[in-house]
Amino acid sequence: MAEIIKAGQLSGTSQEPRQYLTFTLGGEMYAVETLSVKEIIEYGHVTAVPMMPASIRGVINLRGAVVPVIDLKARFGGRSTEATRRTCIVIIELGETDAHQVFGIVVDTVSEVLEIPVAEIEPPPSFGARIRADFIRGMGKINGGFVILLNVDAVLSTDELSMLSEVAQHSPMPAALAHVE
Repeated sequence: MAEIIKAGQLSGTSQEPRQYLTFTLGGEMYAVETLSVKEIIEYGHVTAVPMMPASIRGVINLRGAVVPVIDLKARFGGRSTEATRRTCIVIIELGETDAHQVFGIVVDTVSEVLEIPVAEIEPPPSFGARIRADFIRGMGKINGGFVILLNVDAVLSTDELSMLSEVAQHSPMPAALAHVE
């Protein structure tokens, strides 16, 4: 994935605006590129997986596939997300078509899809952010404010998440999920 070199200049990419799905999390506005978003679903029954970190809520059955669900608020070092009627799971697909991984991320609310010109993207701050610097791809300028553009590869690519993905791929579907569609 391209990294930000300096304000408004992405390495190896065109200057075309990119589309981002924006969402809120703990009162902050975040965004992920729509290219990685597979779908958005209503927050429903998540089956807990024993002995997982707090940031891993569990798994869901998405049309017969076991998908790990990550609580971004907990992943960023905060309290677990309290589910409300506006809480959603954004399904993210990473990697190549042959070796892709699918994750669900819990967000407070989904806002909108925005087109952000590359010239309106600043590099991530080197300090002062509430989340790890490697989780931030850049800061998009929107209506005089900023939206935090997440580097989903970094957010969703730790050893614990890889381990969960392997378990989900190589283990039978839990009985509780087998009948859920």
